[in-house]
Amino acid sequence: MEKQPIIKERPAYSLAEIAKYFLKLGTWGFGGPVALVGYMQRDLVEQKGWLSEEEYKEGLALAQLAPGPLAAQLGIYIGFVHYGLLGATLTGLAFVLPSFIMVVLLGMAYQLYGGLTWMQAVFYGVGAAVIGIIAMSAYKLTIKSISKFELAAMKSKWLLWLFYVIGIIITVITEREEVLLFLGCGILYMLIKAPPQWIKKPTTLPAGILISTGFWNYDSKTLQEIGWFFAKAGAFVFGSGLAIVPFLHGGVVKEFGWLTEHQFVDSVAVAMITPGPVVITVGFIGYLVAGFPGACVAALATFLPCYIFTVALAPSFKKIARNTSIKAFVDGITAAVIGALVGSVIVIGLRSIKDIPTALIAIAAVLALIYIKKLQEPYLIGAAAIIGLLIKFI
Repeated sequence: MEKQPIIKERPAYSLAEIAKYFLKLGTWGFGGPVALVGYMQRDLVEQKGWLSEEEYKEGLALAQLAPGPLAAQLGIYIGFVHYGLLGATLTGLAFVLPSFIMVVLLGMAYQLYGGLTWMQAVFYGVGAAVIGIIAMSAYKLTIKSISKFELAAMKSKWLLWLFYVIGIIITVITEREEVLLFLGCGILYMLIKAPPQWIKKPTTLPAGILISTGFWNYDSKTLQEIGWFFAKAGAFVFGSGLAIVPFLHGGVVKEFGWLTEHQFVDSVAVAMITPGPVVITVGFIGYLVAGFPGACVAALATFLPCYIFTVALAPSFKKIARNTSIKAFVDGITAAVIGALVGSVIVIGLRSIKDIPTALIAIAAVLALIYIKKLQEPYLIGAAAIIGLLIKFI
């Protein structure tokens, strides 16, 4: 008896419809990565029925396991589910493009008006609030990715807590990202918790992704530096887009000196007030460093590793997801990266909290996020901007 050919079900939506959905989500999807993945689950699984619960959960697991900003990676995976490489490409571009355009426009405005008193007053309040927001995010990431601050839980995850503390100390001392530290923590945790089979039978591993860029008549050396630096940063962002902050701070401010401390905090603030992925702040930074070509290179380099990891892993993800060695490797890296995020909050905070008003604004931001349920960051940033104006002009 002949086997009947397997007929794939036609997707409940067209490629144009899914691209349009992500274009809209990228335009007014506020609230950070957790809120954005929540919108996708509500809209695409519960309301539209375009994805099954299983497909959504697989995408979310991949987004958490592989490096890359959480919401953008889930969006790319959702595009891949029924429309393969083309779907992944279109949904990724549609999701990122609106916020990229916004940060470029904000970069233009910042260049024009950044030296004016009213703009400085706005960012006086906003910069302080951003420190509070990042501090709260670092706390949430800590209890979510490592464990709660309970003795029994901390004992069971003592090694991850050790990596976390080392990440804080190294970042505070060196004031820059230490990629080798993150890789070392990942490898060590994997070897201790779930040593892979290939240790006994070594195989050649991929060397990595090399990205070189050069656009128009701009300094190609600077663009190449931007491309490589942001590609490296994008390859080590796990879970929350804010995890990229210590990488960006170490390179942009300390290593290359592209931005001042004040400009960097303003760049993080821009990410908070725009919709879409938080990581899009790289477009704003790129614009300040090398104009529009710099913005394009920074954004492309940051999101390219995320895109490549997603489309490469998606076809065989079920097998990868069960690999305990890979999970342990990611856990080790994540603990050190979150520690680095806490360290960067300390470093940036010491420079940004200059007086009593900024300290009070930062504390108020933390308290507001704790006690006002469902408060979105853009509203908090807007309130801080008004407070900054009032303090400076009254």
